[in-house]
Amino acid sequence: MRARRGVTAAALALALMAMAATNAAAAETPLSPSAPLADRQAEEMGQALYPRVRALARPPAAARLAQAAPLATLFAGRSARLAACAATDAACRIAAARWPEAERAALAQASGQGAPLARELEALDGVLAVYGLGAASRYPKIDGPVFAADSADFADSRAIALMTAQAAGWGAPDTLSGSLGLALALLDANGRDEAIRFAPLDARENAGAAARARQTAWSRYRFTALIVPGVGPEDMASAISSRSLFHATLAAQRFKAGWAPLIVVSGAAVHPRGTRFVEAVELRRVLVERFGVPASAIVLEPYARHTTTNLRNASRRLAALGVPLDRPALIVTDAEQSAYIEGPRFVARNAEELGYQPGAIGRRLSRFDLEFRPSAASLAADPRDPLDP
Repeated sequence: MRARRGVTAAALALALMAMAATNAAAAETPLSPSAPLADRQAEEMGQALYPRVRALARPPAAARLAQAAPLATLFAGRSARLAACAATDAACRIAAARWPEAERAALAQASGQGAPLARELEALDGVLAVYGLGAASRYPKIDGPVFAADSADFADSRAIALMTAQAAGWGAPDTLSGSLGLALALLDANGRDEAIRFAPLDARENAGAAARARQTAWSRYRFTALIVPGVGPEDMASAISSRSLFHATLAAQRFKAGWAPLIVVSGAAVHPRGTRFVEAVELRRVLVERFGVPASAIVLEPYARHTTTNLRNASRRLAALGVPLDRPALIVTDAEQSAYIEGPRFVARNAEELGYQPGAIGRRLSRFDLEFRPSAASLAADPRDPLDP
Protein backbone atom coordinates (compact mmCIF):
# COMPACT_ATOMS: atom_id res chain seq x y z
CA MET A 1 0.00 0.00 0.00
CA ARG A 2 1.33 3.38 -0.96
CA ALA A 3 1.52 6.15 1.68
CA ARG A 4 -0.42 9.36 1.07
CA ARG A 5 1.61 12.58 0.42
CA GLY A 6 2.75 14.20 3.65
CA VAL A 7 2.21 11.08 5.73
CA THR A 8 5.12 8.76 6.28
CA ALA A 9 4.65 5.03 5.97
CA ALA A 10 5.62 4.59 9.64
CA ALA A 11 3.02 7.14 10.78
CA LEU A 12 0.36 5.48 8.67
CA ALA A 13 1.23 2.08 10.10
CA LEU A 14 0.99 3.44 13.63
CA ALA A 15 -2.38 5.00 12.85
CA LEU A 16 -3.72 1.72 11.44
CA MET A 17 -2.45 -0.18 14.48
CA ALA A 18 -4.15 2.30 16.80
CA MET A 19 -7.37 1.98 14.85
CA ALA A 20 -7.21 -1.82 15.04
CA ALA A 21 -6.56 -1.68 18.77
CA THR A 22 -9.53 0.65 19.25
CA ASN A 23 -11.79 -1.64 17.24
CA ALA A 24 -10.57 -4.70 19.17
CA ALA A 25 -11.19 -2.96 22.47
CA ALA A 26 -14.68 -2.00 21.36
CA ALA A 27 -15.36 -5.58 20.32
CA GLU A 28 -14.27 -6.82 23.75
CA THR A 29 -16.44 -4.32 25.64
CA PRO A 30 -19.56 -6.14 26.89
CA LEU A 31 -22.93 -4.55 26.47
CA SER A 32 -24.00 -2.86 29.69
CA PRO A 33 -27.69 -1.93 29.49
CA SER A 34 -29.01 0.41 32.16
CA ALA A 35 -31.53 -2.27 33.14
CA PRO A 36 -31.49 -6.06 32.83
CA LEU A 37 -32.36 -7.41 29.40
CA ALA A 38 -35.99 -8.57 29.20
CA ASP A 39 -35.74 -12.33 29.62
CA ARG A 40 -38.99 -14.18 30.31
CA GLN A 41 -37.33 -17.21 31.90
CA ALA A 42 -35.09 -15.11 34.15
CA GLU A 43 -38.10 -13.04 35.20
CA GLU A 44 -40.14 -16.13 36.06
CA MET A 45 -37.25 -17.81 37.88
CA GLY A 46 -36.47 -14.68 39.85
CA GLN A 47 -40.10 -14.30 40.88
CA ALA A 48 -40.44 -17.97 41.80
CA LEU A 49 -37.25 -18.19 43.87
CA TYR A 50 -36.31 -14.72 45.09
CA PRO A 51 -39.29 -12.33 44.84
CA ARG A 52 -38.07 -10.01 47.63
CA VAL A 53 -34.51 -9.83 46.29
CA ARG A 54 -35.90 -9.21 42.81
CA ALA A 55 -38.06 -6.33 44.04
CA LEU A 56 -35.20 -4.68 45.95
CA ALA A 57 -32.79 -5.09 43.04
CA ARG A 58 -34.96 -2.98 40.74
CA PRO A 59 -35.22 0.79 40.55
CA PRO A 60 -36.27 2.82 42.45
CA ALA A 61 -35.84 0.41 45.37
CA ALA A 62 -32.23 -0.32 44.35
CA ALA A 63 -31.34 3.40 44.37
CA ARG A 64 -32.86 3.91 47.80
CA LEU A 65 -31.02 0.87 49.09
CA ALA A 66 -27.67 2.08 47.73
CA GLN A 67 -28.13 5.42 49.51
CA ALA A 68 -29.09 3.92 52.87
CA ALA A 69 -26.44 4.97 55.39
CA PRO A 70 -26.41 1.68 57.36
CA LEU A 71 -25.49 -0.21 54.18
CA ALA A 72 -22.56 1.93 53.02
CA THR A 73 -20.00 -0.24 54.81
CA LEU A 74 -21.65 -3.42 53.56
CA PHE A 75 -21.55 -2.47 49.88
CA ALA A 76 -18.07 -0.94 50.22
CA GLY A 77 -16.83 -4.26 51.55
CA ARG A 78 -18.46 -6.15 48.70
CA SER A 79 -16.90 -3.77 46.17
CA ALA A 80 -13.49 -4.27 47.78
CA ARG A 81 -13.86 -8.07 47.48
CA LEU A 82 -14.61 -7.74 43.79
CA ALA A 83 -11.82 -5.21 43.18
CA ALA A 84 -9.30 -7.72 44.54
CA CYS A 85 -10.23 -10.20 41.79
CA ALA A 86 -8.55 -10.41 38.41
CA ALA A 87 -10.94 -9.72 35.55
CA THR A 88 -10.55 -13.30 34.30
CA ASP A 89 -10.81 -15.01 37.70
CA ALA A 90 -14.40 -16.27 37.59
CA ALA A 91 -14.16 -18.15 40.89
CA CYS A 92 -12.98 -15.06 42.73
CA ARG A 93 -15.69 -12.90 41.17
CA ILE A 94 -18.40 -15.40 42.06
CA ALA A 95 -17.08 -15.61 45.61
CA ALA A 96 -17.28 -11.80 45.79
CA ALA A 97 -20.96 -12.03 44.83
CA ARG A 98 -21.83 -14.31 47.77
CA TRP A 99 -23.90 -13.23 50.78
CA PRO A 100 -22.30 -14.19 54.12
CA GLU A 101 -24.63 -14.40 57.10
CA ALA A 102 -23.64 -10.99 58.50
CA GLU A 103 -24.38 -9.27 55.19
CA ARG A 104 -27.70 -11.08 54.84
CA ALA A 105 -28.74 -9.95 58.31
CA ALA A 106 -27.66 -6.35 57.71
CA LEU A 107 -29.51 -6.05 54.41
CA ALA A 108 -32.62 -7.74 55.79
CA GLN A 109 -32.74 -5.33 58.73
CA ALA A 110 -31.96 -2.15 56.78
CA SER A 111 -34.53 -2.96 54.09
CA GLY A 112 -37.25 -3.76 56.61
CA GLN A 113 -37.77 -7.17 54.99
CA GLY A 114 -36.50 -9.17 57.95
CA ALA A 115 -36.24 -12.96 58.02
CA PRO A 116 -38.00 -13.64 54.67
CA LEU A 117 -35.37 -11.62 52.78
CA ALA A 118 -32.54 -13.18 54.78
CA ARG A 119 -33.89 -16.60 53.79
CA GLU A 120 -33.91 -15.67 50.11
CA LEU A 121 -30.36 -14.32 50.32
CA GLU A 122 -29.26 -17.53 52.02
CA ALA A 123 -30.80 -19.49 49.16
CA LEU A 124 -29.18 -17.25 46.54
CA ASP A 125 -25.83 -17.66 48.29
CA GLY A 126 -26.30 -21.43 48.12
CA VAL A 127 -26.76 -21.34 44.34
CA LEU A 128 -23.57 -19.31 43.94
CA ALA A 129 -21.69 -21.77 46.15
CA VAL A 130 -22.99 -24.97 44.50
CA TYR A 131 -23.24 -24.02 40.83
CA GLY A 132 -20.49 -21.39 40.81
CA LEU A 133 -17.88 -22.78 43.20
CA GLY A 134 -18.62 -26.50 43.32
CA ALA A 135 -19.81 -26.81 46.93
CA ALA A 136 -21.86 -29.89 47.81
CA SER A 137 -25.54 -29.57 46.88
CA ARG A 138 -28.41 -30.32 49.22
CA TYR A 139 -29.10 -33.67 47.55
CA PRO A 140 -25.84 -34.62 45.79
CA LYS A 141 -27.22 -37.81 44.22
CA ILE A 142 -29.93 -36.06 42.22
CA ASP A 143 -29.00 -32.41 41.75
CA GLY A 144 -26.02 -30.06 41.60
CA PRO A 145 -23.96 -28.93 38.59
CA VAL A 146 -23.90 -30.77 35.30
CA PHE A 147 -20.09 -31.02 35.36
CA ALA A 148 -17.75 -32.21 38.09
CA ALA A 149 -16.50 -29.28 40.17
CA ASP A 150 -12.84 -30.03 39.39
CA SER A 151 -13.34 -30.24 35.62
CA ALA A 152 -12.43 -27.76 32.89
CA ASP A 153 -16.04 -27.88 31.69
CA PHE A 154 -17.26 -26.68 35.09
CA ALA A 155 -14.76 -23.79 35.06
CA ASP A 156 -15.82 -22.82 31.53
CA SER A 157 -19.51 -23.06 32.41
CA ARG A 158 -19.26 -20.70 35.38
CA ALA A 159 -17.11 -18.23 33.41
CA ILE A 160 -19.74 -18.12 30.65
CA ALA A 161 -22.53 -17.67 33.22
CA LEU A 162 -20.64 -14.73 34.71
CA MET A 163 -20.27 -13.09 31.30
CA THR A 164 -23.90 -13.84 30.41
CA ALA A 165 -25.18 -12.09 33.53
CA GLN A 166 -23.03 -9.06 32.76
CA ALA A 167 -24.07 -8.96 29.08
CA ALA A 168 -27.73 -9.18 30.11
CA GLY A 169 -27.30 -6.00 32.14
CA TRP A 170 -27.63 -7.31 35.69
CA GLY A 171 -24.61 -5.29 36.79
CA ALA A 172 -21.39 -6.12 38.64
CA PRO A 173 -21.56 -9.27 40.77
CA ASP A 174 -20.97 -7.37 44.02
CA THR A 175 -24.31 -5.53 43.63
CA LEU A 176 -27.63 -7.01 44.72
CA SER A 177 -28.90 -7.06 41.13
CA GLY A 178 -25.64 -8.52 39.84
CA SER A 179 -25.58 -11.36 42.37
CA LEU A 180 -29.21 -12.19 41.55
CA GLY A 181 -28.52 -12.21 37.80
CA LEU A 182 -25.44 -14.35 38.33
CA ALA A 183 -27.37 -16.94 40.36
CA LEU A 184 -30.04 -17.13 37.67
CA ALA A 185 -27.40 -17.45 34.93
CA LEU A 186 -25.69 -20.30 36.82
CA LEU A 187 -28.98 -22.18 37.18
CA ASP A 188 -29.65 -21.61 33.49
CA ALA A 189 -26.18 -22.84 32.50
CA ASN A 190 -26.91 -26.09 34.31
CA GLY A 191 -30.39 -26.55 32.83
CA ARG A 192 -32.00 -26.08 36.25
CA ASP A 193 -35.32 -24.50 35.35
CA GLU A 194 -37.40 -27.05 37.29
CA ALA A 195 -38.98 -24.37 39.48
CA ILE A 196 -40.92 -22.97 36.50
CA ARG A 197 -40.81 -25.81 33.97
CA PHE A 198 -44.55 -26.52 34.19
CA ALA A 199 -45.73 -22.98 34.97
CA PRO A 200 -48.49 -21.91 35.02
CA LEU A 201 -49.25 -25.35 36.43
CA ASP A 202 -52.83 -24.99 37.60
CA ALA A 203 -53.93 -22.83 34.67
CA ARG A 204 -52.54 -25.30 32.15
CA GLU A 205 -51.85 -28.85 33.32
CA ASN A 206 -54.45 -28.81 36.11
CA ALA A 207 -57.16 -26.72 34.47
CA GLY A 208 -59.50 -29.70 34.15
CA ALA A 209 -58.96 -30.75 37.75
CA ALA A 210 -59.54 -27.18 38.91
CA ALA A 211 -62.90 -27.10 37.12
CA ARG A 212 -63.85 -30.45 38.63
CA ALA A 213 -62.87 -29.28 42.11
CA ARG A 214 -65.12 -26.22 41.79
CA GLN A 215 -68.10 -28.46 41.04
CA THR A 216 -67.43 -31.11 43.67
CA ALA A 217 -69.67 -31.67 46.67
CA TRP A 218 -66.96 -32.80 49.08
CA SER A 219 -69.35 -34.30 51.61
CA ARG A 220 -70.21 -37.02 49.09
CA TYR A 221 -66.71 -38.45 49.28
CA ARG A 222 -64.78 -40.19 52.00
CA PHE A 223 -61.55 -38.45 50.95
CA THR A 224 -60.83 -35.25 49.05
CA ALA A 225 -58.08 -36.84 46.97
CA LEU A 226 -55.84 -39.86 46.56
CA ILE A 227 -52.18 -38.80 46.88
CA VAL A 228 -49.94 -41.04 44.79
CA PRO A 229 -46.13 -40.63 45.13
CA GLY A 230 -43.97 -41.65 42.22
CA VAL A 231 -40.86 -43.81 42.41
CA GLY A 232 -38.40 -43.43 39.57
CA PRO A 233 -36.83 -46.35 37.74
CA GLU A 234 -33.11 -46.86 38.14
CA ASP A 235 -32.32 -46.97 34.42
CA MET A 236 -32.41 -44.22 31.81
CA ALA A 237 -34.51 -46.16 29.29
CA SER A 238 -37.56 -46.90 31.43
CA ALA A 239 -40.30 -44.28 31.63
CA ILE A 240 -41.87 -45.64 34.80
CA SER A 241 -40.89 -48.11 37.51
CA SER A 242 -42.79 -51.23 38.49
CA ARG A 243 -43.37 -49.67 41.91
CA SER A 244 -44.99 -46.59 40.37
CA LEU A 245 -47.16 -48.89 38.23
CA PHE A 246 -48.28 -50.59 41.43
CA HIS A 247 -49.13 -47.23 42.97
CA ALA A 248 -51.15 -46.30 39.87
CA THR A 249 -53.02 -49.61 39.98
CA LEU A 250 -54.00 -49.07 43.61
CA ALA A 251 -55.11 -45.49 42.92
CA ALA A 252 -57.18 -46.45 39.87
CA GLN A 253 -58.98 -49.15 41.84
CA ARG A 254 -59.84 -46.76 44.68
CA PHE A 255 -60.90 -44.01 42.29
CA LYS A 256 -63.22 -46.36 40.41
CA ALA A 257 -64.69 -47.40 43.77
CA GLY A 258 -65.59 -43.75 44.43
CA TRP A 259 -63.29 -43.10 47.38
CA ALA A 260 -62.25 -39.64 46.13
CA PRO A 261 -63.00 -37.31 43.19
CA LEU A 262 -59.34 -36.44 42.49
CA ILE A 263 -55.98 -38.18 42.22
CA VAL A 264 -52.81 -36.19 42.93
CA VAL A 265 -49.82 -37.73 41.15
CA SER A 266 -46.53 -36.45 42.57
CA GLY A 267 -42.91 -36.67 41.50
CA ALA A 268 -40.28 -34.90 39.39
CA ALA A 269 -37.62 -36.19 36.99
CA VAL A 270 -35.49 -37.66 39.75
CA HIS A 271 -34.10 -41.17 39.30
CA PRO A 272 -31.74 -41.89 37.76
CA ARG A 273 -30.05 -38.51 37.71
CA GLY A 274 -30.45 -36.88 34.33
CA THR A 275 -33.59 -38.80 33.35
CA ARG A 276 -36.02 -37.07 31.02
CA PHE A 277 -39.04 -38.88 32.48
CA VAL A 278 -41.14 -37.00 35.06
CA GLU A 279 -42.71 -39.39 37.57
CA ALA A 280 -46.00 -37.48 37.87
CA VAL A 281 -46.40 -37.22 34.09
CA GLU A 282 -45.83 -40.95 33.65
CA LEU A 283 -48.25 -41.80 36.47
CA ARG A 284 -50.90 -39.64 34.81
CA ARG A 285 -50.28 -41.28 31.44
CA VAL A 286 -50.77 -44.76 32.91
CA LEU A 287 -53.91 -43.76 34.80
CA VAL A 288 -55.48 -42.26 31.68
CA GLU A 289 -54.30 -44.65 28.97
CA ARG A 290 -54.37 -47.97 30.81
CA PHE A 291 -57.04 -47.54 33.47
CA GLY A 292 -59.39 -45.02 31.87
CA VAL A 293 -59.24 -42.43 34.63
CA PRO A 294 -60.46 -39.06 33.25
CA ALA A 295 -57.59 -36.61 32.80
CA SER A 296 -59.75 -33.97 34.49
CA ALA A 297 -59.66 -36.03 37.70
CA ILE A 298 -55.86 -36.00 37.88
CA VAL A 299 -53.88 -33.24 39.60
CA LEU A 300 -50.30 -33.05 38.32
CA GLU A 301 -47.56 -32.26 40.86
CA PRO A 302 -44.29 -32.54 38.87
CA TYR A 303 -41.78 -30.98 41.31
CA ALA A 304 -41.33 -33.25 44.35
CA ARG A 305 -38.06 -35.16 44.64
CA HIS A 306 -38.57 -36.74 48.08
CA THR A 307 -41.40 -38.15 50.16
CA THR A 308 -41.30 -34.99 52.30
CA THR A 309 -42.08 -32.80 49.32
CA ASN A 310 -44.51 -35.33 47.83
CA LEU A 311 -46.82 -34.55 50.73
CA ARG A 312 -45.90 -30.86 50.99
CA ASN A 313 -46.48 -30.22 47.31
CA ALA A 314 -49.66 -32.30 47.19
CA SER A 315 -50.98 -30.10 50.01
CA ARG A 316 -50.11 -27.01 47.95
CA ARG A 317 -51.92 -28.25 44.88
CA LEU A 318 -55.04 -29.18 46.83
CA ALA A 319 -55.12 -25.74 48.47
CA ALA A 320 -54.55 -24.01 45.12
CA LEU A 321 -57.53 -25.84 43.61
CA GLY A 322 -59.80 -24.90 46.49
CA VAL A 323 -59.95 -28.36 48.02
CA PRO A 324 -60.83 -28.10 51.74
CA LEU A 325 -57.80 -28.82 53.90
CA ASP A 326 -59.91 -29.67 56.94
CA ARG A 327 -61.03 -32.93 55.32
CA PRO A 328 -58.76 -35.97 54.96
CA ALA A 329 -56.98 -37.08 51.81
CA LEU A 330 -55.60 -40.60 51.39
CA ILE A 331 -51.96 -41.50 50.68
CA VAL A 332 -51.92 -44.51 48.36
CA THR A 333 -48.53 -46.18 48.06
CA ASP A 334 -46.61 -49.41 48.65
CA ALA A 335 -46.38 -50.89 52.13
CA GLU A 336 -42.73 -49.92 52.65
CA GLN A 337 -43.19 -46.23 51.86
CA SER A 338 -46.48 -46.11 53.73
CA ALA A 339 -44.83 -47.45 56.90
CA TYR A 340 -42.01 -44.94 56.50
CA ILE A 341 -44.48 -42.04 56.26
CA GLU A 342 -46.10 -43.18 59.49
CA GLY A 343 -42.80 -43.60 61.34
CA PRO A 344 -40.59 -41.34 63.48
CA ARG A 345 -37.79 -41.06 60.90
CA PHE A 346 -40.16 -39.29 58.51
CA VAL A 347 -41.28 -36.89 61.22
CA ALA A 348 -37.64 -36.07 62.00
CA ARG A 349 -36.78 -35.56 58.34
CA ASN A 350 -39.70 -33.18 57.84
CA ALA A 351 -38.58 -31.15 60.84
CA GLU A 352 -34.98 -31.01 59.60
CA GLU A 353 -35.55 -30.32 55.90
CA LEU A 354 -38.86 -28.43 55.87
CA GLY A 355 -39.00 -27.03 59.37
CA TYR A 356 -42.55 -28.31 59.90
CA GLN A 357 -44.84 -31.29 59.23
CA PRO A 358 -46.63 -31.03 55.85
CA GLY A 359 -49.77 -32.48 57.39
CA ALA A 360 -51.16 -34.81 60.03
CA ILE A 361 -51.05 -38.57 59.54
CA GLY A 362 -54.36 -40.20 60.43
CA ARG A 363 -55.83 -43.69 60.48
CA ARG A 364 -54.38 -46.61 58.60
CA LEU A 365 -56.91 -48.34 56.36
CA SER A 366 -54.60 -51.00 54.96
CA ARG A 367 -50.90 -51.64 54.34
CA PHE A 368 -51.24 -49.32 51.34
CA ASP A 369 -53.68 -46.66 52.56
CA LEU A 370 -52.97 -43.94 55.11
CA GLU A 371 -55.15 -40.96 55.96
CA PHE A 372 -53.53 -37.55 55.65
CA ARG A 373 -54.84 -34.13 56.58
CA PRO A 374 -52.82 -31.39 54.77
CA SER A 375 -51.38 -28.46 56.70
CA ALA A 376 -51.46 -24.81 55.63
CA ALA A 377 -47.80 -24.65 56.73
CA SER A 378 -46.99 -26.32 53.40
CA LEU A 379 -48.05 -23.28 51.40
CA ALA A 380 -44.92 -21.17 51.98
CA ALA A 381 -42.26 -21.51 49.26
CA ASP A 382 -38.73 -22.57 50.25
CA PRO A 383 -36.11 -20.80 48.09
CA ARG A 384 -33.33 -22.89 49.63
CA ASP A 385 -34.22 -25.61 47.14
CA PRO A 386 -34.09 -23.92 43.72
CA LEU A 387 -35.31 -27.05 41.93
CA ASP A 388 -38.43 -27.41 44.06
CA PRO A 389 -39.05 -24.29 46.11
